[in-house]
Amino acid sequence: MPGKPVICPHHTNQYMKFIDRVLHTPSYGWADENGNLIVPSTATLFKEAFSRMNIVKNRRNWMSTISWAMIICMVPFFVLFITKYFSLPLLGAFILYSMIIMSTHGTIWFHRFCTHKSYKFRHPIFRFITQNLVIKTFPEEIYVVSHHVHHAKSDLPGDPYNARGGFWYCMLSDVNHQTINRTMSEEDYNKTRFFMQHTGVGMNSYKQYLRWGSVATPAYTVLLWLGNWAFWYTAFYFMGGHALACTMFAAAMFWFIFVRAFNYTGHGKGEVKHVDGIDYDRRNLSINQMRPGLFSGEWHNNHHLYPASAQAGFLPQQIDLAWIYIWILHKLGAVTSYHNNKKEFLKKYRSGVHQEELTDQEYVDDVHKILRQKV
Repeated sequence: MPGKPVICPHHTNQYMKFIDRVLHTPSYGWADENGNLIVPSTATLFKEAFSRMNIVKNRRNWMSTISWAMIICMVPFFVLFITKYFSLPLLGAFILYSMIIMSTHGTIWFHRFCTHKSYKFRHPIFRFITQNLVIKTFPEEIYVVSHHVHHAKSDLPGDPYNARGGFWYCMLSDVNHQTINRTMSEEDYNKTRFFMQHTGVGMNSYKQYLRWGSVATPAYTVLLWLGNWAFWYTAFYFMGGHALACTMFAAAMFWFIFVRAFNYTGHGKGEVKHVDGIDYDRRNLSINQMRPGLFSGEWHNNHHLYPASAQAGFLPQQIDLAWIYIWILHKLGAVTSYHNNKKEFLKKYRSGVHQEELTDQEYVDDVHKILRQKV
């Protein structure tokens, strides 16, 4: 494969060892003594979740707790929407906001920028605006660090939302599997901070990390949450009163809960469901689905082919709303540069010249990019 960098096996091996250490291992572990995925019972998964959210027992559970605290705080809005303000126009707004706007923002912000650095902002103000385009849900840290692990170990033991583990394995993953290891060395913690440093998130020193068990500081996380909610409730109130505000917060809660199901369905519910001519990456179970693709630009198998690409909808029918937002910002000057692998994809997989299944080289190249950035 001419033009590809030569990868040092030692460095790649060191990176994978770090990936194995970066997340907080659940009490039931990732794999058994034979290396097979441990699939806990539903009761065990919920028991683990309640243990991870016990901040009285351990203050370092705060990151797990805040994720579900946000959901609990949204419940009154949902109840008011259903019992007091429900109407067909507001139901339409609910569907639009939860299924398209929230979903597309998740792809734009958490997925393509925070995790994969697929584009760069000209100024932090554009980053801050993009971060807060919608009602705030989960902290960036929960998504970003674990998603690097997901790409390194897709559908293998250690994948934090392994679809082979079942529906509840994925639904409870943000609490049970996606928080960072709390006993990292200073060297490993600094590598973990590197995953987050471009996001603008307020980060702990190593000494603070030992106290709080997280990269993000509690003060930054809580203040951003409160400020974001205050702004959006006020904005929606002036646009449509309490009815619209409650509807939008209810919609955000709906997306916040059910986005976890995508980790399950987006990898074939743990089964091989690739379609020839649509899903070219056969190293993992990821598939291209019509609804997530059209509604949020989440053409997932394409994304696994080229994780750092700012565009994932490579074929004519694969509309990519997230890419449209990034492209517009670039035309306006708010985004200075981006990665786009569409031409490479079309040349390699749709030209009729090179149609074989993907090798591991693309993933190794992605690892090399990270290593060159001193991870």
